[in-house]
Amino acid sequence: MVTSGTIRAGMGGWTFEPWEGTFYPDKLSKKKQLEYASRQVRTIEVNGTYYSGFKPATYAKWNEETPDDFVFSIKGNRFVTNRKVLAEAGESMAKFFAQGLEELGPKLGPICWQFANTKKFDPEDFEGFLKLLPEKHAGLTLRHVLEVRHPTFVDAGFVALARKYRMAICYAHHADYPEIADVTADFVYARLQRGSDDIPTAYAQDDLDSWARCMQTWAAGGVPDSLPRADPDAKVEKTPRDVFAYIIHEGKVRAPQGAIALQELVG
Repeated sequence: MVTSGTIRAGMGGWTFEPWEGTFYPDKLSKKKQLEYASRQVRTIEVNGTYYSGFKPATYAKWNEETPDDFVFSIKGNRFVTNRKVLAEAGESMAKFFAQGLEELGPKLGPICWQFANTKKFDPEDFEGFLKLLPEKHAGLTLRHVLEVRHPTFVDAGFVALARKYRMAICYAHHADYPEIADVTADFVYARLQRGSDDIPTAYAQDDLDSWARCMQTWAAGGVPDSLPRADPDAKVEKTPRDVFAYIIHEGKVRAPQGAIALQELVG
């Protein structure tokens, strides 16, 4: 992928029974759900890869069923990140990359590494983990996202490490996890997790308008003043950045409608 300031909005996954009849047309076959969903939104975050491995044929099938300009973000496997010593994750990481991600080709978007909410920031060990993450795989340039959930990561040292290795910090709009909106890579990754199924578009119109402005600011190379940063004094190069934004609230029934509405606002 070439960094161009492109904004992509989507949701988590495509297989979810409450979406049948609310997002998916009545009587649409489950086998057609990815084909349909990928033509309503521009990206989908795959959470299943966090829990288990998949075969190359599965990734190839996803590639075949989606439009040429569609992008998947992939959750890194939990056996890589859920460990006491992160710097010892090399073997598990090798297994993750050996499962056939390259079958997605240019549709392989950011790889999001999720850490437990009990995992604290240990600068030395965390840098050891970042050194393990490959820049390329099977000829594809990789984009890595760090999704941290413990308040100790609200630290200028963490931001500096992410920027040193050109990896994005996941901005999480969440009730419990820290909000870290520091820009540290050539793209931005956001998970919007405070939506409600009582609202037809998950977030109210004013909130969607606000998020759209944030996305456009990021895409233009800026940093939204409205969002908290761990190192607000750091200078960020003003250059266009691709933006990936996922609406993934607890009930998530209205997540697809929210993603579609957000995409319409940003073009």
